[in-house]
Amino acid sequence: MNKIADLLIRHKAIEFGDFTLASGAKSRYYVDVKTAVTHPDFLAAIAQEIVTRYEFDVVAGVAIGGVPLAVATALAAQKPFAIIRAEEKDHGKKTLIIGEVKGKDILLVEDVTTSGGSAMYGISMLRNAGARASRVVTVVDREQGAAATLKKQAINLYPLVRVSEIL
Repeated sequence: MNKIADLLIRHKAIEFGDFTLASGAKSRYYVDVKTAVTHPDFLAAIAQEIVTRYEFDVVAGVAIGGVPLAVATALAAQKPFAIIRAEEKDHGKKTLIIGEVKGKDILLVEDVTTSGGSAMYGISMLRNAGARASRVVTVVDREQGAAATLKKQAINLYPLVRVSEIL
């Protein structure tokens, strides 16, 4: 088992029961990466794994789950990060993206992918802002269609762990 999978299990990131996912799908298990990454050792391990495997100009995350991953990865790589808001604010600058992405090679990070909706949204927002964005790294891919959905839009999904490795 890989180090990230081991840390997911150690930090009890897999829970069993009846859950409704962000995609609306029902599931007998829940992968709670958001809570697990509140542990510095786990967050640092994810960031180091991403930095070791991937090159990028800027790392980005969709609020809320992708933000700590993007920040930790940016710190490990000593490169900038960007935050993609879930929705536009009605005050201030009213921007959907915080950080400079235009013309940059962006690596989008996600905590969990199921249908790929959040990743698709993030990549779409980045592309609309003039970024080069075609790669998503997810901590856990639930293997429920995200890779195929993203591939249709010329987006590659790279999971650190597939759910089949930890169930």
